Amino acid sequence: MTEQLESTRRGSSDPVEREALKETLEDYTLRFAPRSYRRWSAGVVATSALGGIAYLADFSIGANIGIANGTGNALWGILLFSVVVVITGIPLAVYAARYNIDLDLITRGSGFGYYGSVLTNLIFASFTFIFFALEGSIMAQGLKLGLGIPLPIGYLVSTLIVLPLVIYGMKALAKLQVWTTPLWLVMMVGPFIYLVAAHPGSVSDFLSFSGMDSDGQPLGKGVSWAGIMLCAGVCLALIAQIAEQIDYLRFMPPRTEENKRKWWTAVLIAGPGWVLFGALKQIAGLFLAVYLIGHVADSVGVANEPVHQFVMIYEEFMPAWLAMTLAVILVVISQIKINVTNAYSGSLAWTNSFTRVTGRYPGRLVFVVVNLVIALVLMEANMFSFLSELLNFYANCGIAWIVVVATDIVVNKYLLKLSPMHPEFRRGMLYAVNPVGFVSVIVAAGVSIMVFFGVFGADVAPFSPLFAAVLALVLPPILAIVTQGRYYLRRSDDGIDLPMFDDDGNPSDAKLWCCVTQTEFERPDMLASAVPGPDGEKQYISSLALACDRTGEHILPADPPIR
Repeated sequence: MTEQLESTRRGSSDPVEREALKETLEDYTLRFAPRSYRRWSAGVVATSALGGIAYLADFSIGANIGIANGTGNALWGILLFSVVVVITGIPLAVYAARYNIDLDLITRGSGFGYYGSVLTNLIFASFTFIFFALEGSIMAQGLKLGLGIPLPIGYLVSTLIVLPLVIYGMKALAKLQVWTTPLWLVMMVGPFIYLVAAHPGSVSDFLSFSGMDSDGQPLGKGVSWAGIMLCAGVCLALIAQIAEQIDYLRFMPPRTEENKRKWWTAVLIAGPGWVLFGALKQIAGLFLAVYLIGHVADSVGVANEPVHQFVMIYEEFMPAWLAMTLAVILVVISQIKINVTNAYSGSLAWTNSFTRVTGRYPGRLVFVVVNLVIALVLMEANMFSFLSELLNFYANCGIAWIVVVATDIVVNKYLLKLSPMHPEFRRGMLYAVNPVGFVSVIVAAGVSIMVFFGVFGADVAPFSPLFAAVLALVLPPILAIVTQGRYYLRRSDDGIDLPMFDDDGNPSDAKLWCCVTQTEFERPDMLASAVPGPDGEKQYISSLALACDRTGEHILPADPPIR
């Protein structure tokens, strides 16, 4: 990328190089989203963000945890999951929308450091390909049932169909999510209205369901803390979904006195509010599964598969051919809506990490393909068959990351005042690694994974998510106090005299000239360069160019240590 930027500075006519630079500037892969690009209203951004949660995995998750543990444990587990997501999601969503940066950029300045957050970026990238594989598996099930396409080929089709859609970034994703959401809502809600109206007894059957084994025998499980935590653990794998919501929320318009009510509504609904829709889908998935188990022969083995759930319910009030057609359309729309988001967000995470570590920018498309290949391998390995175990394991890492960052914002910034109030993500302004977040997430995730694998006894194993959450809540303040917050900022001044924020507290839209790319960037994205101009004048450099500066010559010196 350094060569690409330098050739652009010299006025290269190579269309490949120009396109690479254009992609970097349009996707905002490595940096803050400037005001000049954020032309959408708060409502459009929120609709786009919520469009991404149209996925059907929640139906499978709800059905799996309920069948294994009973409705009572599942409902309490879903409630616990929802509360945790809302509490941790509010500070992250508000911070992202207010300062127009993604969760990786937030993480850098919230206890991890410039290179330290690469660890959490990999956690997020793992989330995107795990859930891409899960959603792709559901789509392949629909293609097999409706069109007779074998599962291995269906996995490939469900992967390749996303590729052309995700190449074009946020502009294409916003249009896709807005236009497909009304149709999706109608097709999703219809079966539940029918069941409640035509079979009112299905509600009491659902509430009294106590679990079932693989042979269809009732388990008779009552409500218990262990059962609740097993259910919540699976659901909490979705805690990292807030990072995908933020990939949209960073494009929110500036908050002003005129739009603040719409702004807050959009941020809260499209940020942590996603979990309300997710929880309802999990409950709905279990509701459909219980109905099928009790009323449809030979449905035990497929009651947790959304495509079978909708086909069988549709068939009760419409012709079989129409039921099959609508179910397949629903599955395809739902899975494309979420998997373009998974592929897009995953490519951002991979690209961001690779460029920071190597100083090279290979182009986001490279990592779109990488993410899709990993997801395809998981699908071909029949990941759907061990879904609950995989999600329960992943939840330990996701909880550790999200809770640590949320704790740093709420406690270390606003209560202890040891973490800088405003986010910082630029190279040279941050230390390479900050032990406050970096150590906290390693310890929290490490201990909870050991608990998960039974190191401290089988009776404690179901509570591994609780260990992850408590350690991630307690450790950041302790480490911030011990270090006195000295590892947050390498420099306190970026060398630019212009204010960072406007009168409403929004990131400034004042523009400065980057001496490397020969392109204008907005003030929050810029720093003074350590290299003076031809006549000794001060020069400025963008965070994009600085991320690709393998020589380090543009980086300003650190502040002298405080005794």
